[in-house]
Amino acid sequence: MTQLLRKPTGASGKVHDITPESAGWGYVGFGLYRLAPGETAEAATGDTEVILVLVEGKAEITGAGENFGELGDRMSVFEQTVPHCVYIPNGQHWHAAATTPCTLAVCAAPGKGHHPARRITGISQEVRGTGTNTRYIHPIAMEDADIADSLLVTEVFTPQGHWSSYPPHRHDEDAYPDMTYLEETYYHRLDPASGFGIQRVYTEDGALDETMSVADGDVVLVPKGHHPCGSPYGYSMYYLNVMAGPLRKWRFKNDPAHDWIAQRDAG
Repeated sequence: MTQLLRKPTGASGKVHDITPESAGWGYVGFGLYRLAPGETAEAATGDTEVILVLVEGKAEITGAGENFGELGDRMSVFEQTVPHCVYIPNGQHWHAAATTPCTLAVCAAPGKGHHPARRITGISQEVRGTGTNTRYIHPIAMEDADIADSLLVTEVFTPQGHWSSYPPHRHDEDAYPDMTYLEETYYHRLDPASGFGIQRVYTEDGALDETMSVADGDVVLVPKGHHPCGSPYGYSMYYLNVMAGPLRKWRFKNDPAHDWIAQRDAG
């Protein structure tokens, strides 16, 4: 199995624990907990900042000396309502106690102590793309929201039979303003859960070219290259993206072989 595809390690508890060391890169970490009512998760942030995303269910969240109360309101991620999220800076501690069955994502990247702990509000839904490239975005913490030092986090809902992260694009060079170097994880969900999606990660020179069948709950690592994904007819796809690099800006370039699609649609 490709090293870019990470399967959950179980059905409960901490089922994903991706660190820069385990991923072989320098910035992004991603953890995922599946908790029953009454179960808890907690950690010290150390030298990382984290964004806690209530993917599904409800939990009481505390962190950095603040009690954020019971958060979460969607029982299924495919209700497509905006998520409840909390930012915790580096050098702090967080704790979550599930009050319903709960899926909690922990998005991590280097922290610099420039932002206070807070609940992230004002998340809207955006529409991106046209035709069968249409998808629906929840920009949880993109660069226009000055709430984090390194983290860029977003949710994407891709309808059945549609493509996403498309036309293929890459952000693997530290060459701002033309491009930024950003490592990225994709946490995938499928509806119905028995379905599958497709994700390809490739470089233009062919040195990296992996095409993966992703199941409900899988994580795909994108260390470099283009990374489109698609959802077959009959199955809707959700993914949670975590990106980070030396500069908290999202600048990318489309694959020249497929950029004509973006140019046509822009016209």
